[in-house]
Amino acid sequence: MSVSRQAAPPGRRALADFRADRRLLVLVAMAVVIGIAGTVAAWGLLALIALVTNLAWFGRFDAGVASLAQAKPSLWMVCLPPLGGLVIGLMARFGSEKIRGHGIPEAIEAILIGGSRMSPKVAVLKPVSSAISIGTGGPFGAEGPIIMTGGALGSLFAQFFHMSAAERKTLLVAGAAAGMTAIFGTPVAAVLLAVELLLFEWRPRSFIPVAAAAITATVLRPTLFGAGPLFPFAADPALPWWGLIACAGLGVAAGLLSGVLTTLLYACEDAFERLPIHWMWWPALGGVAVGLGGLIEPRALGVGYDVIADLLGGNLALKAVLLILVVKAAIWLVALSSGTSGGVLAPLLILGGAMGWLVGTVMPGAPGYWALLGMAAMLGGTMRAPLTGALFAVELTGDVHALPGLLAASAAAYAVTVLLLKRSILTEKIARRGQHITREYGIDPHEFTRVKDVMVQNVDTLPGDMAVPEAVAVMETGRHRIYPVVDRAGRPVGLVSRADALLWKTEGGHADERLDERVSDAGLALAHPEDVTAHAIDLMLASGQSRLPVVDPSSGVLVGLLTRKDLLQVRAAFGRAEAERQAYFARRAKAVQSA
Repeated sequence: MSVSRQAAPPGRRALADFRADRRLLVLVAMAVVIGIAGTVAAWGLLALIALVTNLAWFGRFDAGVASLAQAKPSLWMVCLPPLGGLVIGLMARFGSEKIRGHGIPEAIEAILIGGSRMSPKVAVLKPVSSAISIGTGGPFGAEGPIIMTGGALGSLFAQFFHMSAAERKTLLVAGAAAGMTAIFGTPVAAVLLAVELLLFEWRPRSFIPVAAAAITATVLRPTLFGAGPLFPFAADPALPWWGLIACAGLGVAAGLLSGVLTTLLYACEDAFERLPIHWMWWPALGGVAVGLGGLIEPRALGVGYDVIADLLGGNLALKAVLLILVVKAAIWLVALSSGTSGGVLAPLLILGGAMGWLVGTVMPGAPGYWALLGMAAMLGGTMRAPLTGALFAVELTGDVHALPGLLAASAAAYAVTVLLLKRSILTEKIARRGQHITREYGIDPHEFTRVKDVMVQNVDTLPGDMAVPEAVAVMETGRHRIYPVVDRAGRPVGLVSRADALLWKTEGGHADERLDERVSDAGLALAHPEDVTAHAIDLMLASGQSRLPVVDPSSGVLVGLLTRKDLLQVRAAFGRAEAERQAYFARRAKAVQSA
């Protein structure tokens, strides 16, 4: 196709570190509104969980916090969780299947695949189903459901306005971060969780509104939930010189346990898939396992925030910790794989805390300190969010002095799980639905590579005053598929291809025409040597050209040609930088010896 120079390159922007503009202020204002809604939703969810718990287990209409440690082992303990699972299965079958599971994979799918659009059904059914699940004994936390619910509120709010999918994603995640902050009082960890798990980017456009929503929830939280850390704790064990090494060792153990739990979870899910019954009945079957586990250790049922507090405070005996670890792990794996509704953060905290407490019985300091390390490590390794794990533990307890040990433990657990497992407990579920995501962030090499570094500099051109038959002959015998056409000053006036030459030859009647008379008025996109190749890709997409003439910005004279193959070389160079290993000092020494 022949094209001529008619239009300036579209979308040119001044190069800068960030792309933020005034639209950011609009997103911040919306995020504040969503932060308020997410906080209220979190308060409503916790109240609903408490109400269902009190009604189901103690026969009282009360929204006050209740511990299932007070529940007496009985036949009702075996029957109640399956009844709750049956209700959830019916809600998922005839309401929305998206309420199944713990919420975070569903939020990730909505972000990456669904254009960050979530339905009103999810916003209503997810908290209700989670309250029924947890209130009837399900061994889950409230954070996954509130992440899904807060995200749904943010998405629904965004859908009332003309917004891009990226902007909807920002508001969806803002709602999720606000809900998590409201429940746990952890604004920094909530923002880090958003960055490490949900945003899939690190940009002011998304980070600042999400932070605004979390801060809004922090301001409102004392009124609805009370002030201070959720689990006040302080322990400075005065570790010996090898203390941080021991913390990292605990992280390795947590990473191994995380790998085992993740593997067992999806083995259980595969077992449910093989059942000859509809998935609607699976939560009820999972509830049977929950009820039987409750007969052994009632404290393994429900959210278990009281168990977390007791692990940190050292108020549990060795036998109780062992029972909680084994029973909680077993019923959590079965219930979660059955597709019921509930979160994973609180169970991971309990399992990691119990393991850390057991290790702490033979380590210096109180077992509660090692329980805290185990919580952070289990969270950071299982969810592949080590920074979130470390900061989450600090904000939960207010014990900033534990941060070095927490970082060592969570980083070690993260290292173990990324080496052992290709995917996390969150992304494996998405992969099983036929989708693939990557959790590694990096700078696009096209954002900093200049056109002048990859363009062809010695360009074969055709003069605009060349006769068409002569140009056709050159095109038939030339080594290029497309040639730039230039005027007498060397400025490009169009591109001609072999397809154009074949058409002219077939048509005939162009013997007296010049080449510059045959180029069309479609508009020729031009690049400059100092442009980054990301901008050149945008130009190619906008113009449909497979080649871009590169001109001097002051004179307009052609100085090079950029092709798609040249752009692919940028990625090839990036791959070589990742894969090729060289010892420069050894090579230099060898060169000196050779000389």
